[in-house]
Parts: sequence; C-alpha cells; structure tokens
Amino acid sequence: MYDCIVVGGGHAGIEACHIAAKMGKNTLLVTANFKNVGDMPCNPSIGGTAKGIIVREIDALGGLMGHIADISQIQIKMLNNSKGPAVRSLRAQADKITYPKMMQETLKETKNLTIKETMIEDLIVEDNKTRGVITSTGEKIYSKTVILTTGTYLKGNILIGSENTPSGPHGEARSNYLSDKLKEYGLKIIRLKTGTPQRIKKDSIDFSVLQREDGDNHYWTFSFDYEPSYKIEDQVPCYLVYTNENTHQIIRDNLEKSAMYGGFATGVGPRYCPSIEDKIVRFADKPRHQLFLEPESLYYDDYYLQGFSTSMPRDVQEKMVHSLHGLENAVITKYAYAIEYDAIDPLQIKPSLENKVLENLFTAGQINGTSGYEEAAGQGIIAGINAVLKIDGKDPLILKRSDAYIGVLIDDLVTKGTIEPYRMLTSRAEFRLILRHDNADLRLREYAYKIGAINESQYQKLINKKQKINGLIKYLKENHISKNNETIKIFTKFNKNIPTANISYYDLLKRPEITLEFISQLIPLDYSEEIKEQVEIMVKYEGYINKAYKEVEKLEKLEEKEIPEDIDYNKVHNLASEARQKLSIVRPKTIAQASRISGVNPVDISVLSIYLKKEYNNE
Repeated sequence: MYDCIVVGGGHAGIEACHIAAKMGKNTLLVTANFKNVGDMPCNPSIGGTAKGIIVREIDALGGLMGHIADISQIQIKMLNNSKGPAVRSLRAQADKITYPKMMQETLKETKNLTIKETMIEDLIVEDNKTRGVITSTGEKIYSKTVILTTGTYLKGNILIGSENTPSGPHGEARSNYLSDKLKEYGLKIIRLKTGTPQRIKKDSIDFSVLQREDGDNHYWTFSFDYEPSYKIEDQVPCYLVYTNENTHQIIRDNLEKSAMYGGFATGVGPRYCPSIEDKIVRFADKPRHQLFLEPESLYYDDYYLQGFSTSMPRDVQEKMVHSLHGLENAVITKYAYAIEYDAIDPLQIKPSLENKVLENLFTAGQINGTSGYEEAAGQGIIAGINAVLKIDGKDPLILKRSDAYIGVLIDDLVTKGTIEPYRMLTSRAEFRLILRHDNADLRLREYAYKIGAINESQYQKLINKKQKINGLIKYLKENHISKNNETIKIFTKFNKNIPTANISYYDLLKRPEITLEFISQLIPLDYSEEIKEQVEIMVKYEGYINKAYKEVEKLEKLEEKEIPEDIDYNKVHNLASEARQKLSIVRPKTIAQASRISGVNPVDISVLSIYLKKEYNNE
C-alpha cells in the first residue's frame, strides 16, 4: 500500500510526486513511458508573463521547476523590465534535451519515490472513496490517495486538417478508458483542445533578414537557493518574424481545411493562445502578427515557430511557412498539429484540488482545464502537498488570491470553472502589486516551512533575508542627508534636484528619479542586489502596496465568513435562480468565494449573508 500514487509524469505529475516523497510519504509515480517524464511537447520555454512568477512560487514552496529551468536554460530574460514591478516576469528558453533529462535524474534520486511504467485505465473506488488504481493489464495498486495528472492523454486525438489520429503527444499511446470510468463515477467530462506549431531546420532559415533577440545582459535565476550557473555571452539568440498579407490570404483561402474551421475538431481551444488561423479570423484588421523563432536545443537544429500554431493540412502549412520573410526556403522537420483531449469540469474540484465526488482523488494540470507547463506544475505541487496533509489528518494548504498567482489560478478554476484551456494572466490577479516576481519567497516560504516542504537551511536563508531588508529600511530612515559641498557635488554630477530640507534617505528614495544606486554614491550600502531591489520596490510603491493590503484585509474578513457544507440553497429565499443554481454546483466555502462566482450578484450575497446570520448565527 502506497501513501500516494501519481498518474502521469508531465510537469504537474513531477511536482506532485516529488513534493509528496520529499514530505516523507511512500509515493508511486506511474507513467506510460519514463523517457517522456519532463517532456516539453510544445514551446521550449519556462516562464513568461505571470507564468514566471508561478515558477518562482513553485520554487518557494519547495518544488523543482525553477531550479531545473535554471540549469537547463540557453537564454533568459526579464519580461517587462522597463515597466512596474507588478508585471515583471522571467522567461527562459529551456533546452528540450537537458530539461527532461535533469528532471528524470532528480526523480530517480528522490527518496521515498518509486517509478513504474504502465498505463492506468481505472480507479479502485469503494463507497465514493478512491483506494488506488487499476492498470491496463488489470493489476490493482492500492494507495491512500491518488493524484491524476494525465495531461492531454485522456482520449487524445492528433488533428492535422481532416486527419484524426487517436494518440497522445509525439504519437505516444493515449488513455482510452480512464475518462469513461471517471464519468461513470459521477465526474463531468469536458473536451478541450490545444496545439503546437512547426519546427524548422536551422540551416534552411535566412537569419540575416530577421531581427535578433538576445537574452539579458544580467544574471537571473528562478530559484531562490542557487546562484546562476551560466555565462551571459553563451546565451543563444531568438529571432523575430512577422506574418504578412500573403500569409493571411493563404490562410483565408484554406480555412475550411483547418481541423477547427472545417468541423473536424470537437474540443474548445485556448482563447489566449489561439491558432494562427483563429488570429486571422478574430483580428482581421491586423496587417501582421508577431512570431518568434526559438532554438529548441543545443543538441539538435530545430527551431520552434512560436505563435504559428495551426491544424492546417501539411501542404497548406508549407505554403504558410514559405510566405514568411526569411523562411522562403524553410524545411519543416515537424508539422504543426492540434490535439484534443478529455478533462474534468473544475467546478467539481475543491480548493485543495481534491475531487468533490471521489474522496482521496486529487487532480492537477490539463485534466483540470488549464494549459501551460507552469500552470500544471503549480497545481501539481499543491495537489501533492494536500494529499500529504490529507493523509496526516491536517487542514489543506489553500493559498489565497493575495498569497500567490497559484492561489488565483486555483480559485478561478474551482469558483468560475472553464470551458476552454485556462491561461494565467497578470490581469487575472487583483493584487498583482503584492504578487511580484521578487517576493515569492517572502510570501510563501513560511507556509512551506510549516508543512515540511523546505528544510531548515532554506528557512534560515529566508529569515536572514527578512532581517537584511528590515535593516536596510531602518538604516535609510535613521540617516539623513548632510547638505555639504561633497553632497551638492554628487547631486549636480548626476543632474538630480538637491533637497531643500534635511530629509532621510528613506524619503529621498520615494522620489521617482532617485534610486538606491544613486544613494550609494552618498552613503555606503553594503547589501546584495536582491535586498536593494526588494527595498527599493517597497519604498517607492509604499502607498500603492499599503492600499492593496487594505483591500486584502477587506477580502479576508469575507473569507472568514464560512458557509456550512450542509447548506440547502433552495431554502434561501429571494436568491436569484441563477445564483441558487451556481451556488449549489460550486458549494463555496466562504462568502468571499461565493462573491466571485459568475452569475452571483451583490444582492444575492446580501441575501445569503442575512440567511447565514439568521439560521447559523454567522456574523
């Protein structure tokens, strides 16, 4: 008997099995092919807008993705670095050979983790409680908890034009029966779709006519625990490409041949990562669309054509690719395709990621309706943590919307549901000035330490960081500018306005044009760049950050108003019929969660609050 069985070795499964084993549980990872563990079937990157912050949060919670991305990256940059700290995110081009290799090696060395190659086609269920899994050969494996992270393998279909091939990514065997079994147990199954673009042979590309995009001239890491291990000058460039009117005309002329527009697809695709034909239809007024040529690996020559996902037939794809400037003679090494697959309705999932219908069953990743490596990994580590806490009889770790992007992601899924693959965006987070790239460890490592997901050394590093931040802030407040000839000379040299009053360096830093780098010309600042960055953000955005925390306080008061599990919404008079229906399906745990359900209006919340106060003495 295992403590935890994780089904699927994608990004969600990796984090789930690793953290469960790390927290001391006897864990089994079941995957059809171990060589595909950590595979990157789509884009060769980790991070991106909002996603990079999720990777930092995974690392803060004791996960793997950040560190493995750091040691396998071939280019890294901070997106939106010229903008405010709320929208900055790291993005790395990850080597598609090195990344999965390092993940596989790490899992092999993980204590308490067993790995088994087989296909799971059913669960062992007794009295609506999950007791284990059943393999395709009929073998029964028992466990206290099960985590499904099946990706796009549930009845996966590869779509290229009118071709429909039952398959998982890369032609791997799909799971044919598991989703049907889940349906029999009472889970609602939905059909989703995602896709991937062409891979282009390097020496067939005319790079001389393309715009080069290099990595940053600054060292970055996703992980809080390791120093950078790369050389800036060794980073591999990407290249910018644009579609043109000829490209658009080829697509318009062949729309009916596309799997999506030809009626050959049944799944719903991602709104925020659409196929190129969808972009042409939805944004018909745009004369061109931006694409990127991204290297996949140092070990082979394929380039990934980012932004050119399609389900067109191969002959049409040839014309489309050859219409692009610099790719007139391009050789396609792998054609684009769409893949549709089964997922479960996320409204049947608790905030802990345990299923509402089947106890002891957790799910994470694309099976929950999301799309993206980072979203999957974020759910995976939470599912793994909560499976362990469930076994130990402890309360689950529920990250609030003000705690983490992972908290926003899960709350959106379980409260609002989705009918298309969900993507994380900064605009989804109302507290994004608090949920920054730079402070993920400050936000989450206390949680991780309390549940045993990070060690004493990592926690002590957090304590030291907090002490240094507080020390620098205290130092800036206690020291004031001395208006002498030397000080005036420095202000004049850097073309800064000389303060008229005897102000502290803390107040000086609040000025938009003043940085800690400038202040270091005036007084010694023996602190790391990490500490100085943190303090500069905290001081400059102090007013906005305090305002955000006041909003958090209001939300937390509503989060404290719990809704009893046994409530019968049919007895709550004056609720709108849509609100009654949605509340009955979602079964929110708090008034705050109820207020975020689509179709539940402020009047309904008021009615519900009065009812709870009257019937349950809920203040």
